[in-house]
Amino acid sequence: MAERNTYIGVAGWAYKDWEGIVYPADLKKRKQHPVEYLAAYFDVIEINTSFYGHIKPSVAKTWCRHAAANPKFLFTAKLNRAFTHSPASAVESTSVATIKPGPNDEADARAGLSALAEEGKLGALLMQFPISFKNTPENRGYLDGLIHRWKEFPLALEVRHESWNSEEVLNYLLKNGVGVCNVDQPLLGRAVRPSSSVTSPLGYVRLHGRNYEKWFTHEHSHERYDYLYSEKELAGWEKRIEQIAENARQTFVIANNHYKGKAAVNALEIKHMLNRTKVKIPPELAQHYPRLAGISE
Repeated sequence: MAERNTYIGVAGWAYKDWEGIVYPADLKKRKQHPVEYLAAYFDVIEINTSFYGHIKPSVAKTWCRHAAANPKFLFTAKLNRAFTHSPASAVESTSVATIKPGPNDEADARAGLSALAEEGKLGALLMQFPISFKNTPENRGYLDGLIHRWKEFPLALEVRHESWNSEEVLNYLLKNGVGVCNVDQPLLGRAVRPSSSVTSPLGYVRLHGRNYEKWFTHEHSHERYDYLYSEKELAGWEKRIEQIAENARQTFVIANNHYKGKAAVNALEIKHMLNRTKVKIPPELAQHYPRLAGISE
């Protein structure tokens, strides 16, 4: 595998429960930004704040400066939920009938994403839909329009309902130059299964964890991502990622099982598996997760 073409990292960085586990307890006293700290260990961070709100261009450029010490580093970003989720997606199915972006959402979202792209730091824009967004003629029409509106960015599509799992859909994405996001998630109901598909120069993998008990039923949102993959479970993805990387120009592997730094642990283990070398590990993380000792450089 060409190491330079594979980017392994985590989803997000602003987690209170990472303090003293992923980050040093005195990170703020050091006046070091979390992006700067993580860029020393990972080659990609998936921005998830862009899903909940719009990125200010000045903030985007600041993030790029924080990551500058790692010349390979790229961001990926999630498209704002105004374009991919019903405003009441917790209680209402998402479809073309319920997705309702506001009049300023497109301009505001584009401004921040364009700032990242202008800095040469935007590896992909992820259009992530919930499992309730099914493959219907109406939803396909909506998706077609969405791809057309955002095609200036390198696009990847994450759909979670198995109705999208067809050769027809893969051929459609291939024709439109849109990457497919291969996901690992609890296989509940008609959830899409793990895959190793490539439909553009962009390969994408997202590992959400397998917390079956808390995936749909949880008191706090972080509970669904409280899951640490075993080495055996990660080994199942090693071959898929290698296959994806062989067929893509760039491959992004994102661990989203973020609670208490578990995403960082698994991302570093994947990095070790794929590159077959010892890896640099944050000291606090090594202390909290002794299993990392065997792969620490």
